[in-house]
Amino acid sequence: MGSAPAAVTEGLRWQAGWCKRLGSPLYAALLEHTARDVERGGAAWEVLAAAGAPERAGELFRGAPALQLMGAVHRLVIQGRAPALARFYPSVGGTADAEQAAPVLIETIARHAAELPELMRRPIQTNEVGRSAALLVGFLAVARDTGRPLRVLEIGASAGLNLRWDRYLYTSAIGSWGDPGSPVEIADAFAGDAPPLDVRPTVAERRGCDPAPLDAGAEETRLTLLSYTWPDQARRFSQLRAALELAPSMPVEVERAGAVEWLEALLAEPRPGVATIVVHSVVLPYLGEDGIAALWRVLESAGARARPDAPFAWLSLEAGADLADVRLMTWPGGETRLLAHASFHGPPVRWVGDRVDQ
Repeated sequence: MGSAPAAVTEGLRWQAGWCKRLGSPLYAALLEHTARDVERGGAAWEVLAAAGAPERAGELFRGAPALQLMGAVHRLVIQGRAPALARFYPSVGGTADAEQAAPVLIETIARHAAELPELMRRPIQTNEVGRSAALLVGFLAVARDTGRPLRVLEIGASAGLNLRWDRYLYTSAIGSWGDPGSPVEIADAFAGDAPPLDVRPTVAERRGCDPAPLDAGAEETRLTLLSYTWPDQARRFSQLRAALELAPSMPVEVERAGAVEWLEALLAEPRPGVATIVVHSVVLPYLGEDGIAALWRVLESAGARARPDAPFAWLSLEAGADLADVRLMTWPGGETRLLAHASFHGPPVRWVGDRVDQ
């Protein structure tokens, strides 16, 4: 298949750096080892090439092939089909030892080389429950400022777990929010100054869309979401499992649709009596430049139609100057505020106090 393009190994190492920074030393080491195998033209290169990674090297999110490969292998581990590698994956009871796991990873990739490219063509689906802690501060700010029930519209909603944000419990040393009896606890949610945790919003409507939505009650959904959760991060696993167990008790509609066409229909007319919020978390990298521009046109048009009795807001958790930022844009007026800094997985969320962007 020829030599591996530098962009493929760069993408693997780029994602390895982020895994290390976000608290997954196991994946950081395994991705570095995978990059070296690609440089040798080994099994990892054959699988990545067959999955189309070289052609996708210029995509906005260059870590996608790395996460898809790791997710596909993790799926095999969770299914019990890679027992040698499972010994090093804490997600299934193993002990993380990257040095010993690295050669076993490559052996596993070689053994399953025929099916891994097809598994890698599945869309990356994480539905990170911890991100609800970051989005919560935006929901609280809109409810506080408008005094109205919330109409929540999430794009890239996956299985809709973050649409159930008000059914979770958020705890920290500086304050807590939510249902004390919830099985889903997002611990150490906040740091620094406390956000407006005394606000108790009412959700009048919650809906989502996704190009490939997942059924929160299906076993296949559980397998997919767990496989894309990094195996040495126990807290993320416990939050996800608890949220999936809670989901059937609170059905939420997630439609199969692209963000732009879905929002065009739902935002065509202002909705009096509620505050409509379009929300997303770590979605923009998957839209591409044209998709982002089209999304902005829809939001701007909806903002222009907003009225005092039908306010409109755009709430996002996306890449910031350091890790991720929680930003809120509200209409009428079009004011943009930086509300908090956060991790891409959510906590700790650091409230910065309604700082108006210049």
